[in-house]
Amino acid sequence: MKVLSIYFLLIFCFGGITLNATNYFVSPTGNDTNNGLTLPNAFLTLQHAADQVAAGDTVFVADGTYTIGFDHRGPNGTASQPIVFKTLGKNANITGPGPIRNDGINIENVDYIVIDGFRVIGMPNPGNGIRLVHADNCVVRNTFCDSNFERGIFTAFTDDILIEHNICINSVDEHGIYVSNSSDRPIIRYNECYGNNNIGIHLNGDLSAGGDGIISDAQVYGNMLHDNNRAAGINMDGLENPIVYNNLIYNNHSAQGIALFQEDGAIMTRGAKIYNNTIIVPSDGRWGILVKDGANEGTEIYNNIIINQHSFRGCIAIENQNNFKSDFNIVNDKMSASGDGSTIPLANWQALGFDQNSQLADDLTAIFIDPATNDFHLKSGSQAIDIGTNLVNAIVGIDVEGNVRPSGTAYDIGAYELEGCLQNLTIATDYTTGAIIKSAANMITATNTISGNANVSYTAGTSISLMPGFEVITTNGGSFHGLIQDCDVAASQSPIKARESRNGVVTTQQPIVNLQLKIQPNPINQEAQVQFYLQKAGIVLLSMHDLYGQPVKVINRGFLEKGWHQTIFTKDNLPNGIYFLNLKLANYQQSQKIIIFNN
Repeated sequence: MKVLSIYFLLIFCFGGITLNATNYFVSPTGNDTNNGLTLPNAFLTLQHAADQVAAGDTVFVADGTYTIGFDHRGPNGTASQPIVFKTLGKNANITGPGPIRNDGINIENVDYIVIDGFRVIGMPNPGNGIRLVHADNCVVRNTFCDSNFERGIFTAFTDDILIEHNICINSVDEHGIYVSNSSDRPIIRYNECYGNNNIGIHLNGDLSAGGDGIISDAQVYGNMLHDNNRAAGINMDGLENPIVYNNLIYNNHSAQGIALFQEDGAIMTRGAKIYNNTIIVPSDGRWGILVKDGANEGTEIYNNIIINQHSFRGCIAIENQNNFKSDFNIVNDKMSASGDGSTIPLANWQALGFDQNSQLADDLTAIFIDPATNDFHLKSGSQAIDIGTNLVNAIVGIDVEGNVRPSGTAYDIGAYELEGCLQNLTIATDYTTGAIIKSAANMITATNTISGNANVSYTAGTSISLMPGFEVITTNGGSFHGLIQDCDVAASQSPIKARESRNGVVTTQQPIVNLQLKIQPNPINQEAQVQFYLQKAGIVLLSMHDLYGQPVKVINRGFLEKGWHQTIFTKDNLPNGIYFLNLKLANYQQSQKIIIFNN
């Protein structure tokens, strides 16, 4: 997703109004004898700040090096007033463990804690970069964990944890991210793990440690897992009904792409939904997806690119065929119905009833933009375009970069959806929900039905032809708009999209969409005026999110013309606290921090 601005850190002076929370500051130039209430009067150590906090408090940490980490074991935050530890910049480095354990950050026996933005580097044996144990409803986001002995991020008995937008690399002994011990409903998304000695993302129910030994309803999506060693890119032991989609998994050595099994967990992993992943297994890897006996129960594998360069291992290996589904994948001619053993060709696999609509993979260079440099965006003309199934649509609404799916006549296969402006577009897919934008440089021909609460916009340079069969039924708040205007990108048979490489070099760029967002007053007592500017027309979503990134209120959703717009936001029953107002247009967004305070 292309984010045009980052969250603003707003520090307000209220002149007589006191919020039910305290902001503390920590700086390498501070002093623990200070009051810590402003940056010039910051504390020196992270631990001293952690010892002061109560529910609703935020600790802001200035850039610099902190040779001692911190350990927080109380008090708890709450759902409306979490305790937040957040960096002010991008270079707050923790280079030594906290005062109790060898972890850079340790959160233990407390709930509703947010860790945001830290760099944790080089924790000694047996330390983790960031550790959370018996800590529910916590968030770890935007951190960088490098060369820590055990793992980058480790959690145990952590229900409803959110782990997002982290980079976990070069763990000396084990994994990038490890979620364990009966941690139900974890969400692990948009992280990058590479160079770790073992697994990229490991989930393990681990019955021996107590609890029920089952991780239920995990969601693992949008992650980049590459160049790790041993076991798997994503390892799942003792999971029930995990959802795994939009992950890019490549070049993991001596490893499966995704493994479903039971070793320490109380049950065999089962009921997995594995959708729209791109998995490239190197010559020294193992299987693309390994499904052990029992893990087949209720498991579905749809819309994945699974290419294995190993000399004899292949793409999907199962040990039991019961209640197992696999289809609409791109694979090599190597499958197995007998586990990690001999392979059979795709035709023999299809004779067993699997992958009836799947295809043998073309050469990598015909599928992807530049596989030699690990650019696995789909190439124009790729066989993966518009041949997936919509059986995934209850789960997969965007791709790994946040582009709306499907963008064409059907889902693209793999983690990336090819976005862009084709010369001509024929639309036959019915839309019943969501914000849908379809564009063509020349002409759109539509024969579909728009109903439910779908908000649909068609934009074409020359004409939009609504043919027999086209119908709009908007009784549930949906809408349809057709616009004749230039496509967002140059008219071409080859779609063009905005992409950024990992080193920040823009390789192909659409014109920037200018979003301006203003809120007055802020803090908000009962209501505020929200103004925003759109450089182009389109379907807009204006929504409020809590500190965990979860939406709590939709303020405006629908098609809006170019120009300034304003609306009134009322706080209704939202409790006092810190929120983010998010303005989204197509694949662009802007967010601004706001405070609700009702004295």
